[in-house]
Amino acid sequence: MGEQPIFSARAHVFQIDPATKRNWLPASKHAVTVSFFYDASRSVYRIISVGGTKAIINSTITPNMTFTKTSQKFGQWADSRANTVYGLGFSTEQQLQQFAEQFKEVKEAARLAREKSQERFELANPALDIAAPELSEERHSPPLLTVNGPGEEKLFRSRSAEVELTAEKERVKKMLSEGSMCEINLEAELFTLQDSNSKLVEALQEANSSVDQWKKQLAEYQEETDRLRDQVAELEAQLGHPAAGQTEELSRSLEELEALLSAKDQEIHNLQSKKTDVRELEKEREAAMQRLQDLEKQNADLEERVQSAEKTLESSREEQSHSEVEVRRVIDVLDVKIGDLSDLRQSLAKLIDK
Repeated sequence: MGEQPIFSARAHVFQIDPATKRNWLPASKHAVTVSFFYDASRSVYRIISVGGTKAIINSTITPNMTFTKTSQKFGQWADSRANTVYGLGFSTEQQLQQFAEQFKEVKEAARLAREKSQERFELANPALDIAAPELSEERHSPPLLTVNGPGEEKLFRSRSAEVELTAEKERVKKMLSEGSMCEINLEAELFTLQDSNSKLVEALQEANSSVDQWKKQLAEYQEETDRLRDQVAELEAQLGHPAAGQTEELSRSLEELEALLSAKDQEIHNLQSKKTDVRELEKEREAAMQRLQDLEKQNADLEERVQSAEKTLESSREEQSHSEVEVRRVIDVLDVKIGDLSDLRQSLAKLIDK
């Protein structure tokens, strides 16, 4: 039976720099799958992770290994066989906690598997127990410590093994302490970059939504400009002989408004093509809002001018109507006077005839 995966997680993988023992080197460009495997044929637990076509983690779990959480999303462990320290950066604190718990369970399972393996070895080799009756109660000692030689040599070898184990632990602790500070700095920088990237994405999304709103407002202003232009053309047609100054002023205002709209549309296209710096986008957005406010003010001024032109047209019509009434009244008076003169002539003619 081959190895079977018992737990998997996604994480960024790092290894301690073998030259300096102080810096972390990324073993993967992106988050990869890190899995615990169990080899039933050898009763061995391993952590394996594959990046591309090569294994970036191949660590056999032993009872003396320890997984240390150095921050909320980062953990590490030392592998003396591989002569390195592995570091894992997770996206959430919960994923780190689950991995740490699984590491603890696998470590305990590896310890039990080693004890059972030693018991089976001792049962299969009873002569070893006979050769060393004074160490028969210490079944957890490695079998090599009870083979060959008198009791003094066995004791010397046991102490030598303990010294080697202590030295190995000290070396691992030293590697962990040397790697902790640089790992914390690198991890902080990594997650700071991730947070900055998230903020930049949010800012760009907000800028895109703002651009859509600006386009909508510009379309509304364009429609309003066309409507005002139609009103001006209608007023000119009704007046027949509009005031040259007012017409030129309205034309200039319309041309300025169209130029501002065109410039605004070009700025929006430039904004969409750039999208490089959130601060610059924010400044441009504020400047665009200021220009929109100025545009709204100019639009209001244009409406007031149109209303003033309408009032002038109405006043001109009233004056023209009043003049026509006055002319008709004068004509009527003249007609009456002409009639009176005609009667007077007839009367004079009659007197002359008499």
